[in-house]
Amino acid sequence: MKSRVYHASLFALYQLCIVIGIAVMPLAIAARQAGVTLPVHRLLESVEDAYEASQSQTP
Repeated sequence: MKSRVYHASLFALYQLCIVIGIAVMPLAIAARQAGVTLPVHRLLESVEDAYEASQSQTP
């Protein structure tokens, strides 16, 4: 049961990060033109790696 809650939480967090990335895209484009990059991709990669690792541990 704990495993299901953990997987569901990671999946929800992953989806939330994708939505945040899409919502912040106009700001990221403007920031990039100003020479600044937003680290949203690092957050998404970290959550994706954690989610995939939890999926591979499932029997």
